[in-house]
Amino acid sequence: MEKPQIIIHIQKSVNYTLFDTKWIPCSCKFVVLGNHARGTGALQVYEVSHGDIKLVQEVEKTKALKCGTFGASSLQQRFLATGDFDGKMQIWDLDSLEMPVYSVKGHKEIINCIDGVGGLGIGEGAPEIVTGSRDGVVKVWDPRQKNDPVATMESMEGDCKRDCWTVAFGHAYNQHDRCVAAGYDNGDIKLFDLRKMALRWETNIKNGVCCLEFDRKDINMNKLVATTLESKFHVLDMRTQHPVKGFSSVSEKASIFITNLIAHKSTVWLGRHLPQNRDIFITCGGSGSLNLWKYSYPANRVTKDSEGRDLGVAGTVNLLQNATVSTQPVSSFDWSPDKEGLCVCTSFDQTLRVLIVTKLNRV
Repeated sequence: MEKPQIIIHIQKSVNYTLFDTKWIPCSCKFVVLGNHARGTGALQVYEVSHGDIKLVQEVEKTKALKCGTFGASSLQQRFLATGDFDGKMQIWDLDSLEMPVYSVKGHKEIINCIDGVGGLGIGEGAPEIVTGSRDGVVKVWDPRQKNDPVATMESMEGDCKRDCWTVAFGHAYNQHDRCVAAGYDNGDIKLFDLRKMALRWETNIKNGVCCLEFDRKDINMNKLVATTLESKFHVLDMRTQHPVKGFSSVSEKASIFITNLIAHKSTVWLGRHLPQNRDIFITCGGSGSLNLWKYSYPANRVTKDSEGRDLGVAGTVNLLQNATVSTQPVSSFDWSPDKEGLCVCTSFDQTLRVLIVTKLNRV
């Protein structure tokens, strides 16, 4: 097996803090979001051309922009949904950035995370956007409706609201089923069933949950990657839910169902699956490191417990390659949906980087 290589293709310094980046679907352009030193929001669009990148659009907004997604937009419109430091969720037409096409004061505090589904031809059902905030609330929005969310989920621990750090859509494989996974600062992971409007499952993985991502949104739930503080991440097999033990995960010992893998020497900020192969994913570390992993399924994904109930069996993960691209934490990462191995990332050294990961089709 030939090892993939992680190559820095282009890098560019900017004069603001970078929080998120996303490829614009069906294009060689990407958008970056961030925060100017004066507290205003930065939104820039770059185009990859002839081995370099050029700035093609730039706008400054009133509040810092924390996160963005194209997931609920059509391929024709390619509207960008963003969450800002003021708790606003807004949707932008990149061809006309003066005013948002949709705006709602969705949360009382900063929107930490956002995800979309039902657009881009990915996932059945209505186009929806989910936001998670420091106010402890997770909300689901249908941009075709007015300013009220279609679902609201709140995490409480006594009188204390937990800070929601990450949200992810999954299970959108037909017109009716859909779920949202949310991760919190205290290590809670909650899985909400949007069809039943109920909490389906919850667990605690002991460290703050920085990122959650399903390997694909448009299939029956398969795998979920959860990255955390303290150099750890988890890969949960979501196909079989045991009534007591829940979902199994990658384990160093077969008898342990939630276990930890040392992925980086610092916080693992992100986990992102390769769009062209859902069993390959990358994790991004607080030390500026990138680790590329491959998940391998077990011979049998389901076994029986002592009472004859179905119990999931997790697979294994193997490190394919690692690289250090920055001296500061990698704040965002996005694979190109159109060209395998092309990716873009940002870090807190105020630098954006276009990367190429080679030989992915040979692992």
